[in-house]
Amino acid sequence: MQNTTRNAAQREGARPSPQNDAQKIAEHMARLNIAGLPRNYELLHEAVCGRNTALATDISALGNHPAQARLDELGLKYRLVSHCGLAAETAGTEASKLLREAADRLSDGLKQKYAFARAAETLLQSLSGNSEQGLDAFMSEMEYLASSLASVLAAETELEAKLLSDVERIEALERGVAAVQAASVTDPLTGLPNRIALSNAIGELYERDEGAAGSALIMVDIDDFRQLNAKYGVQAGNKLMKKLSNLFRKSIKKNDFVSRTEGDEFAFIFANVGMRDAIAIAERLRQSVEENMVFATTDKSDPGTLSISLGIALSGDAATGAQLQANARVALLAAQSNRRQPIQAFGR
Repeated sequence: MQNTTRNAAQREGARPSPQNDAQKIAEHMARLNIAGLPRNYELLHEAVCGRNTALATDISALGNHPAQARLDELGLKYRLVSHCGLAAETAGTEASKLLREAADRLSDGLKQKYAFARAAETLLQSLSGNSEQGLDAFMSEMEYLASSLASVLAAETELEAKLLSDVERIEALERGVAAVQAASVTDPLTGLPNRIALSNAIGELYERDEGAAGSALIMVDIDDFRQLNAKYGVQAGNKLMKKLSNLFRKSIKKNDFVSRTEGDEFAFIFANVGMRDAIAIAERLRQSVEENMVFATTDKSDPGTLSISLGIALSGDAATGAQLQANARVALLAAQSNRRQPIQAFGR
């Protein structure tokens, strides 16, 4: 595996480096006069480096020096993680404001009630201390008391309506935050969990009392998918990606996990399996893709099929979730560099 891993690393070296990506994004942001905020960087990274042509078109439509609010709207539209976090923060701020306003209204209502109570007490003292008080004076005081009571009741009714409205608004904010949180761990194209969800799942795996032993992480890369996208177009590639995602979704059981981690990469977690079982599962996945992922092509020499490379790592061979992912990545790179052996297992 050492030679194949070295070849794979050389192959990886041919890809654009993170520094080149960062420079490209910085230049693009400067050209459009976009503020150098982390969430703006993520937005441009998705558009420029993530090959999200729809997002790139939407950003271009905003023109030079776009408003930050419009950029944030695009971040939410395309479910970018930092913008989802911003939405949750904004919702929390609005909920806090509503609660403060409700507290102020309750305080004002209490003041009105205290004023009415004092007026009623004053009237009672006046009646008890002056038995010869005239009818006109008595009626005047009663009218004042009735007016005070009407004001208190009106304020109570208004307060009740506003509190109900605030409760509904806070509930809507909570639903919005829940939707945003779900979106932040979901791949927008396929509906599968994303890289963040995978990291969370692996983290939970290592936090269990029984430990992480007995699970397998399988990373999958679609061979030459970028060339296929370039040849047949992004829309055709997206259709194939959705079809492949449905195939993968049907390939797992209740306690298993599948996610789309990058444009052409997926990852599986299979519970209660050893290496022999994991290799058998990987082989079934490979055969299923080659047998079912067939698409129309005008090139008779092109069979119109997909092939995949798979890297396997066992949780029992890794002390942490990060190490498990690194082991699976090494195995995947080895598989990518040797198409004759498209399934590679770390340490085997």
